[in-house]
Amino acid sequence: MLKRSHLPASCLLLAIALAPDAFAASPAVDPRIEQLLTELGKPLHIEAVAISPDGRQLAWVIERDGKPSIEVAAADGSHARRIGAAAKPGLCAESGVAWAPDSRHLAFVSNCSVDLTSTKVMQNIIFVADASHEDMAGNGSPRQLVKLAGYARALQWTTDGKSLGFLYVPGATRRASALAAAKPAAGEVGVAGMEVQRVASVEVASSTLHELTPASTYVYEFDWSPDGTRIAYTAAQPPGDNNWWVAKLYVQPAQPDAAATLLVDPTHRSSGSLHSLQIALPRWSPDGSRIAFIGGLMSDQGATGGDIYAVPASGGTPVNLTPDIHVTPSWLSWTGPQSMLVSQVGNGQSQLADYAVSATHAQQQTVHFTVPASFSDGSASMAVSLSSDHRHLAFVQSSYAAADEVHAGALSDAAPAAVTSFNAALKPAWGKAESVEWNDEGFHVQGWLLYPAHYDPTKTYPMVVVVHGGPSSAVVPRWPGVGYGAAPLSALGYFVFEPNPRGSFGQGEKYVQANRKDFGYGDLRDILAGVDAVEKKAPVDDKRLGLTGWSYGGFMSMFAPTQTQRFRAVVAGAGIANWQSYYGQNLIDQWMPPFFGASVYDDPAIYAKSSAINFIKQVKTPTLIVVGDRDAECPAPQSFEYWHALRAQGVTTSLVVYPNEGHHFVDPAHQRDVLQRALGWFAKYLPAGG
Repeated sequence: MLKRSHLPASCLLLAIALAPDAFAASPAVDPRIEQLLTELGKPLHIEAVAISPDGRQLAWVIERDGKPSIEVAAADGSHARRIGAAAKPGLCAESGVAWAPDSRHLAFVSNCSVDLTSTKVMQNIIFVADASHEDMAGNGSPRQLVKLAGYARALQWTTDGKSLGFLYVPGATRRASALAAAKPAAGEVGVAGMEVQRVASVEVASSTLHELTPASTYVYEFDWSPDGTRIAYTAAQPPGDNNWWVAKLYVQPAQPDAAATLLVDPTHRSSGSLHSLQIALPRWSPDGSRIAFIGGLMSDQGATGGDIYAVPASGGTPVNLTPDIHVTPSWLSWTGPQSMLVSQVGNGQSQLADYAVSATHAQQQTVHFTVPASFSDGSASMAVSLSSDHRHLAFVQSSYAAADEVHAGALSDAAPAAVTSFNAALKPAWGKAESVEWNDEGFHVQGWLLYPAHYDPTKTYPMVVVVHGGPSSAVVPRWPGVGYGAAPLSALGYFVFEPNPRGSFGQGEKYVQANRKDFGYGDLRDILAGVDAVEKKAPVDDKRLGLTGWSYGGFMSMFAPTQTQRFRAVVAGAGIANWQSYYGQNLIDQWMPPFFGASVYDDPAIYAKSSAINFIKQVKTPTLIVVGDRDAECPAPQSFEYWHALRAQGVTTSLVVYPNEGHHFVDPAHQRDVLQRALGWFAKYLPAGG
């Protein structure tokens, strides 16, 4: 989903919360927490990987010295070497790797101005390097293809290798994402300082830059046609952060100022089963006759999931190719005129499957593998990088048992092995992970249970329930970062339960849509039934249950204590206390009508029904509340409203606001502080041991 000035006395409290020395009052650190934070900071993060079209080389983006840099290796991970424009790692952030069709040249983006809190215009340069062994053995250096005053990403070559397309935000002062810190409000809101993402291309031979889509249209994703003469893209009117939820699918010639043809408009009732849903990942069929895409109820750009649809590239009615399936496709690639490779979430795990495709259906044929892990090549949710013959693949994988590694090999009926060992020496500080399944009100529900580190079956333990964001998302195992999450709680002696209740990916689109107009009710009943299921199999002390989450999970952490007294301590991260006031405060209100069925002005009662503030007198639970002051998705006033209401009711509470942070925290000091405070809160109210 999901400012510095002279202030009057009434705003003094906010000024204190945002003061630079606000964190000097952080609670004393338990030595175990400090050690855990150190361990969480050890893994090398692998941001992306790409396999060359001939399947013989890999290029990956790995964070070294605090910034991402690029390395190239053979397909088995051997002979790795750094490649980039910076003199050494850490000088610039280099990312966005894309192999040319010749499997020799590699394009990437270099950014030497990487202060994510800055309001200055970003400076991105696209380079092309000769990544062959012969060139790297000599003194060859990458060639600057184009220098941009703005933000560039999603590099994609035409099949002839003559042009490189990308998404481009001219004059960008921030990363193009609703998760990034919002620009400080100044000037005429919705007009001043508007930043628009477009499709651009650069001719490789001449370095000539073309801006293909109009400045009046914000583009989210694009794909070249097989012959490179057209582009398909999802787009909406600016502002881009807000309007992804009403994006439409277009096709246009790959020329500046060319007229675009509207193919799919989910905002119109004529779109059938797509009406009011979201679309993502447009992909041309090999013959250029159709465009496939994912369509579903999606609460966040990038958290892609739904059914597979297709529409004629010349125009026509979109067709749902996968009605009534019980998994959630998240990524697809045509592998032939009548076949696709699909990544999907199934029952809390990641799968890669072949589908046979006809004019009206896409039928799953073979599941190559199912893993209790998360994987992606970095380009999209659950994407894999494929060789041109679709016989070899690569991706970055992590799980609760193993941190990031590049996995690569032949496409077969087994997951490819890791070809790197950057993090192989790291061992989990938390307990084992186990899938838990139960039934509730006609739904099959799944979740993940983390056992306490050093688990002793003769003892009873407290348990913290962690509700994921979204709600259209899913908990799929991954190695944790320094930020707040479930694994640190397990490491400190708690059972941790991560349910995937109705509204989550992994059980089909009907399940995803099951909490429409019902936030906090059916999904909470699923969660409580899951807690019961866990308590039947594990020694959990029902009198020491905690609750936490971020974003939608933050909302649930605020709302659940108004409906049940079962939880004895809560940490609410970037939550939502009042859907009615939230509608007018957040910068992404377009996501709400698909879930609530109408705007707050047309049906205020449906928003009031799920607003914690309307049931605040039922809350007795000690609650820690944390939020970023520039959060565009779940604005800080929501946290203030909940905190204020709890104080008025005499409920133990604490509010911490983090300066210059958006929905996703980027300052390592803040990431560490919020984790430290949350762990300390649970240690106080849900003491481990017993």
